[in-house]
Amino acid sequence: MEHPDEFNVVGLAAGSNVKAIIAQAEQLSPAFICLVDQDAASELKAAYSGPAKILAGNDGLSQLCAMDEADLVLNAIVGSAGLSATLAALENHKTLALANKESLVAAGPLVSAAVKKSCGRLLPVDSEHNALFQCLTGEATDEVSKLILTASGGPFWGKPENELSQVTPAEALNHPRWRMGPRVTIDSATLMNKGFEVIEAHWLFDLAFERIEVIIHPQSIVHSLVEFIDGSVKAHLGPTDMRLPILYSFSWPKRLSSSLAPLDLAQIGRLEFFPADPAKARCLGLAYEAARLGRSYPTVLNGADEVAVDNFLRERIGFNEIGNIIDTVLERHEVVDISSLSDFESVDAWAKSEAEAVISRRGK
Repeated sequence: MEHPDEFNVVGLAAGSNVKAIIAQAEQLSPAFICLVDQDAASELKAAYSGPAKILAGNDGLSQLCAMDEADLVLNAIVGSAGLSATLAALENHKTLALANKESLVAAGPLVSAAVKKSCGRLLPVDSEHNALFQCLTGEATDEVSKLILTASGGPFWGKPENELSQVTPAEALNHPRWRMGPRVTIDSATLMNKGFEVIEAHWLFDLAFERIEVIIHPQSIVHSLVEFIDGSVKAHLGPTDMRLPILYSFSWPKRLSSSLAPLDLAQIGRLEFFPADPAKARCLGLAYEAARLGRSYPTVLNGADEVAVDNFLRERIGFNEIGNIIDTVLERHEVVDISSLSDFESVDAWAKSEAEAVISRRGK
């Protein structure tokens, strides 16, 4: 671990990987470790002989995020399961380094209200939003013309749509630039991930969706840009390595040295940019539509996508069907306001159940 004098890890959490969390605990010596999966937590208690206190389940995760010993909480949970951790950290006045974009996508009003009520601090960890955060430092919001998020385009950028029906999960998981988890990688291939990031940017920086643009940048060197009302543009460039935005979030408002190799722009040679048309990129268009409609639409968007991606990875549906399933679920849902965690949980559960039902009824 770099900069051991700057940081002290007091808690670690994971889903169910007993072996990995024991190895991390032996290296980092936390006071608490948590596994959300109850069976795995029981296995951990039998296998772990170290001094850390073992917590279990979602209650244990919330306890971990709220502990007095922690000043900063990094939430990198994938999916809507990360919302309770986000709210627990903010409600207990922590600085939250947020890598769980679904918290803001599916429940932006709840998270925004929690930030304001608790005076907690939210720092974006996603490379694009971390880049925007850095570009906006010292700038007045009313002088911003638009935010520009870059997308690599995933493994299928430029392929005709009729060639995508036979795409396999292995091909979709072969991202050309980033190493990420399965859901995020598939969402990157469909451009849904970039749609989620548009919604996330809206809640982070309080800009209308019409002022948040997506462009394709295959090299993934420019992570985001900010255009100002005088026509000037600030861009953030960096290696395609998530350790850099994590380090900045941990060290903010100062910077710490990094062992990552600096960019060699002469060697990179060329930076390319292409338009990303939401009308042609089905999932990106659905995300913009759900964002503009608001209320429970983004919650349903996220829940339906979570199920559709999982079913694609299990080879129950084709790659091209992901957007169709999400669209169908969005059309069928009864719109409500997301005013509480229970509202979110109810809508999220319905969206996932309906998506499963839509998939099961295909062809009948």
